[in-house]
Parts: sequence; structure tokens; C-alpha cells
Amino acid sequence: MSKQRKTEVLLQSEALALHVPDTRIYGRDSLKAMLDQYGMLYIKPDSGTFGNGVIKVQKLAEGGYRFQSGIRVQTHAAYEAMFRSLEQIRPKKRYLAQKGIHLLRHRKRRFDLRVMVQRNPAGAWETTGIIGRLSHPSKIVTNYHSGGTITPFETLLSGHMDAAAQKEFRGRLEKLGVQTGEQLATRWPRLKEIGLDVAVDTSLKPWILEVNTKPDPYIFRRLKDKEIFRRMRRYAAAYAPKSRAR
Repeated sequence: MSKQRKTEVLLQSEALALHVPDTRIYGRDSLKAMLDQYGMLYIKPDSGTFGNGVIKVQKLAEGGYRFQSGIRVQTHAAYEAMFRSLEQIRPKKRYLAQKGIHLLRHRKRRFDLRVMVQRNPAGAWETTGIIGRLSHPSKIVTNYHSGGTITPFETLLSGHMDAAAQKEFRGRLEKLGVQTGEQLATRWPRLKEIGLDVAVDTSLKPWILEVNTKPDPYIFRRLKDKEIFRRMRRYAAAYAPKSRAR
């Protein structure tokens, strides 16, 4: 399912629009305009999973441009030279450009959160789990399949807020997950489960980077509380695979 189409549906909600980074169709002009405005962007395929094809692009304060794909980094003095090199390594498919969020860090490594949201047996949207993903030290993505480390929410947030603040923040994320499920269901009513990739910036604001409509629940098996994964399986068993959104 197109990431841009999902973004457009989320932007129809005033409450959710506040948590969606500026996301545009990638191109020479749009990339240049967004770099001038934000300084840092992530470009990514309009469809795809596991962080494959994601590239970080920056306009440097000292002049010039830099991009990183995997562990490979290139720096160029001029925008056109950078764009030509970027086009040589970018997969030839529809891409999006998204405002870069300066992520919180844990032990000097960036992290984001996966928020799992499902329809419960009563048919209502419910946030069933939140887990952290700690980036590989030399990569730009946090996905487990790309070398990220699955880490409990509490471990990652403990250096940024106390236990009471963590509880309040978790409640905000759970509400954000439910609102997202309800909003996407206005366009895709057969949707039964989603996984939000949520970035937390240095002012502790959550941002929805994207929504996966075929989320991988198995990363939650790594949590100490095994009931979280068992509940996900119970909810999934209540809706037949044939009824899931494609």
C-alpha cells in the first residue's frame, strides 16, 4: 500500500496532522526546496518494508551536501552534483522525501518506537504493544531486519523522563495509535492491524514516520512480558487472514 496515500488520509485528521512530518513526492526541485527549509531529510520508497532503500540527505551548515545509504556516505560541494550521485544509487521506483526528525538517543544511538494497533475481538481499535528499536551504530535505520536492536520502551525512555512521565507518554502513544487506526479505517474499512513507526524528537514530541499495514508482531516476543505477544495472537486469531487489507 502506498505510503503517500496513507499519509494523505492521516492529514485529513487535524489531530493526526500535527504528528505527521512534511512528506512530498521526491524530485529534483522538491528535494532542493525541502533541504533549504529543513536541512535534513529522509528519502524512501513509496512502497516497501524493513527500511530498505531509505537514504538520509543533508544540507551542511558549512556548505555542501551529504547523503548516506546503508553505511556508505558521499559529500558534494554543489546540489546538482549531489543529486546526480544520488540518482545513480537510488532504486528506480517512486520515492518520497520526508522532513528529518532529530531522534532521541540511548547510549549515543538513535531510536524510534513501533506502536502495534489491532482491532480487538469486539471490533474496536486497541493499542496492544509498544516496543523500541535502537539503530545500528553505523546505519541510519532502526529496523530489526537492518541491524537495529529491539529494546523495551522503558529502557529507551528512562534517560529522558521519570516513571510517571513515561506512563503519561505511553498513554499518549496508545491514543495516537487508536486515532490512526480509526482514521485509516475511514478509507480502508477492512483494515484490522497496523504498526506505527513513531519518532520522538528532542522536545519529546511523537511523529508518525509511516504506518505499516502488514506489521510484524514477532518482534514483541522479545519483551519480558509474554502476555503482550499472546494478546496480539489472540486478537489476530479473531479476524480471518482473508479479511486483512492488502
